[in-house]
Amino acid sequence: MRVSNVTVRKRLAITLLVGILIFIIIDIRLGYVQFVLGNMLTDKAKDSWSRNIPFEPKRGEIIDRNEVPLATNMSAPTVYVVPRQIKDPVETAEKLAAILNIQKEKAYKHITKKESMIRIPEGRKISHEKAKEIRALNLKGVYIAEDTKRHYPFGHYLSHVLGFAGIDNQGLMGLELFYDKELSGKKGYVKFYANAKGERMNDMADDYQSPIEGMNLKLTIDSRIQTIVERELDLAQAQYDPDGIIAIAMNPNNGEILAMSSRPDFDPANFKNVPPEVYNRNLPVWSTYEPGSTFKIITLAAALEEGKVDLEKDHFYDPGHAEVGGAKLRCWKKGGHGQQSYLEVVQNSCNPGFVELGERLGKEKLFKYIKDFGFGQKTGIDLQGEGTGILFNLDRVGPVEQATTSFGQGVSVTPIQQVAAVAAAVNGGTLYTPYIAKELIDSQTGEIVMKKSPVAKRRVISEETSKKIRYALESVVAQGTGKNAFVESYRVGGKTGTAQKAKDGRYLENNHIVSFIGFAPADDPQVVIYVGVDNPKGTVQFGGTVAAPIVGKIIEDSMLALDVKPRKGQIEKELTWLDTPLIEVPDLIGLTENEMKQQLVNLKFDISGNGNKVVKQMPEAGAKIKEGSTVRVYLDE
Repeated sequence: MRVSNVTVRKRLAITLLVGILIFIIIDIRLGYVQFVLGNMLTDKAKDSWSRNIPFEPKRGEIIDRNEVPLATNMSAPTVYVVPRQIKDPVETAEKLAAILNIQKEKAYKHITKKESMIRIPEGRKISHEKAKEIRALNLKGVYIAEDTKRHYPFGHYLSHVLGFAGIDNQGLMGLELFYDKELSGKKGYVKFYANAKGERMNDMADDYQSPIEGMNLKLTIDSRIQTIVERELDLAQAQYDPDGIIAIAMNPNNGEILAMSSRPDFDPANFKNVPPEVYNRNLPVWSTYEPGSTFKIITLAAALEEGKVDLEKDHFYDPGHAEVGGAKLRCWKKGGHGQQSYLEVVQNSCNPGFVELGERLGKEKLFKYIKDFGFGQKTGIDLQGEGTGILFNLDRVGPVEQATTSFGQGVSVTPIQQVAAVAAAVNGGTLYTPYIAKELIDSQTGEIVMKKSPVAKRRVISEETSKKIRYALESVVAQGTGKNAFVESYRVGGKTGTAQKAKDGRYLENNHIVSFIGFAPADDPQVVIYVGVDNPKGTVQFGGTVAAPIVGKIIEDSMLALDVKPRKGQIEKELTWLDTPLIEVPDLIGLTENEMKQQLVNLKFDISGNGNKVVKQMPEAGAKIKEGSTVRVYLDE
């Protein structure tokens, strides 16, 4: 059949239009791929060719309030392998095995894996000497990546607070875990390109992305006070061989933790060598137990605030026990203390006297103050694992429970709760949230990214009541059960505690937690210090005998570290037969040697210089020193 010319022309026109349309579609598609998808496809292609050698970021340092490093980093290279680039796996395995101290078969298995890149497990965080040996071999496909590991320059020091980081520099415990996100930083890398055979493409330049270092964490910890605390705990550990020891030092005026330690402790760099129950339990915030007589400070504060007692005018007769609800609650002193003012009740830590204060308050008021001081709830300190303690439910509190609570028995508290509560009792009446992290600092710029401010939860008692408590507790140290915490020329207040440990619902025999909580200076407290010793051996288990001397020594050296000057108005210490009398050093300046010898009847002297008159002396005039001590003098013309 013959087709007309018109039809042919129509068909040709349609074919031409379809061809033009297809060409336009192809052209658009090519343009889209070229200009829109080009970069993405190129990046994907590069990704398929690329191999990343990671560069670990430096974990942020942890420093004390004076910028002393407490947790830092050490360079520790890591070995990576690109299996496809290895020309002779047997020889490479032998050489790596010799340096890394592993079997050849194991090394061979590592480097022949069907992966684009692997990290040799035994080559992680190796020494620089070993890394240098591997580099010197110039093995194809073997790379050394920069890495770091955590370093704790003071070993066991502050171990439970700092915690530790794992092999991947991830925080696993303590502040390392609590602030892991801020300390971690971001990885960097060196990217090189390889063909389908895994061979390096030398015509393409390597890419480098520098790691972002973690932020530095500045603590409220004062390493000077921490060092004093660690020293005294080591000495107590050696002397008493206790089941455990706890110590906390806090600034009562803002809640800053100045020191925190416990025994048993551990080296964060070798945490795998100690049982988990040792490093998992930060005892100052985790442990709970009956506080004993340190809790009497709370009962005293409530009674004074409510006007239920006058320390000087009110008196109490202690026969050695109090009968409550058919139970006989005994005083620690057999036969009792007899007639006392209520100031002497506090000084003597007389249980029946505090039972009377509890009765005057009533259970509702007593337990209101206990909760207002923060017991039965977490303090909110920025450390993990904090305990809450245990209090009686108010509807289950009868006369006996009320009485025992008033002198610290039958309730369970944490050490950090006690420190925060006593701080509130002596700082003017304000309860603060304890905290240990002070600032987060950009490690590159030095800019402060986060700064914590003190958090005042509430006012619990008045300034006037707080002043009375400070005076009463200073008298405990000067004239009562806390004499062993007395520090000459520094006004120290505090309270002893001796609490029986309970197991399976029964109190243990001759197994106590003895404690002392002290503060100084008593007229303007700058530090509150708590020490608890669990079951000390070879001694009388009393807080005044074991814990008070430890706190006294910590306070004495801490006052010097903080540059706190001696205070006037110190209550004179009531001497016992064990005390060596103190003598006030006379003014020797200007005296001749003979005149000086007449002055120093009960003191020794050490003379230097060639003159005939005293021009310098140490200690200075007015200082009090023990009888028989040496005074150093310098003679000149």
